[in-house]
Amino acid sequence: MKIFFFSEQHLRHVEKDVLIPKIMREKARERCSEQVQDFTKCCKDSGVLMVVKCRKENSALKDCLTSYYKDPAFYEECKMEYLKEREEFRRTGIPTKKRLQKLPTSM
Repeated sequence: MKIFFFSEQHLRHVEKDVLIPKIMREKARERCSEQVQDFTKCCKDSGVLMVVKCRKENSALKDCLTSYYKDPAFYEECKMEYLKEREEFRRTGIPTKKRLQKLPTSM
């Protein structure tokens, strides 16, 4: 059995440019939930004029998300999460999404 350390593992293009950034976007949206809520509320309240009326909320949301996207430590955190999920998938053959779903109570 070979033991690999996360820092030594090679990441494919799709992992670096698609899968890890997807985790980053999801986590950043969770961490910027206050700004997401403010922007969403503004858009609902403003209707068609949201482009003009919600600039402040949109700017705050962009600033929050961008701060996470540019943070190397945040990227490493998301990369480690991805690698753990990948390792678990390789071990079990079950995608994370299916593992997290509840099993039916009656069969």
